[in-house]
Amino acid sequence: MIQLFTFPAAFGLRNVSPFCLKVEMALVHLGLEFEIVEQSDPRQSPKGKLPYIVIDGESIADSELIFDELDRRSDGGLYGSLSPQEIGNGFAWVRLVDDHLYWLMVASRWLDDSWWPNVKQGFFSELPFPLSRIVPAVARRQVRQTYQLHGLGKHNLDEQKEFTRKDFSALNAAIASQPYLLGSSLSVFDFSVASLLAGIFDNQPASWVTDIAQEFPSLKEYAERVQQQLGVWARQQ
Repeated sequence: MIQLFTFPAAFGLRNVSPFCLKVEMALVHLGLEFEIVEQSDPRQSPKGKLPYIVIDGESIADSELIFDELDRRSDGGLYGSLSPQEIGNGFAWVRLVDDHLYWLMVASRWLDDSWWPNVKQGFFSELPFPLSRIVPAVARRQVRQTYQLHGLGKHNLDEQKEFTRKDFSALNAAIASQPYLLGSSLSVFDFSVASLLAGIFDNQPASWVTDIAQEFPSLKEYAERVQQQLGVWARQQ
């Protein structure tokens, strides 16, 4: 059986990471038997981040590499039916959500002083004193440094909000006249986009990214549609 290592539930989400959720979606889509193993400390994973899977004794980390392996093992079950143009378009959208919109979501959780107490409670509440003070501060500093290196952290909040709104507008235009990202049929690329959107819309309490997302009800409907078709949900049911 495949083991999928993910974060524990937090913020009203049973799967707090969109990267973990999209791998779960792929496994369900392919009809593969698997179990979810919750892991609080990503430093224990092969690449220091989650998710990763263990399959036939082999550990594979990073959602994109996991998808490649699952596609190989399923004889093209994820990418095989798509044209080169569809694959190119799909990866362009994945890069937007994984490498840009995702970090704006992270900032709205970790770097917003009003939201930060939820991160401390969700991720670090079980740590004993004094680790309960030291570890969250160190982790938050690392997130802030990463956000600065990414480049988004060099912009003020109003500018970050405008970037967020542009990302949502682009995604909204992509699904304006069709049920899924590439057209009438669900594809592997919907897992990446819908998992992030679901985590944003169902985030409890709402962050400033959630507030902007609410301006685009069609995106919420899209995220619900993908989750409903797969029977895999970001939020706690």
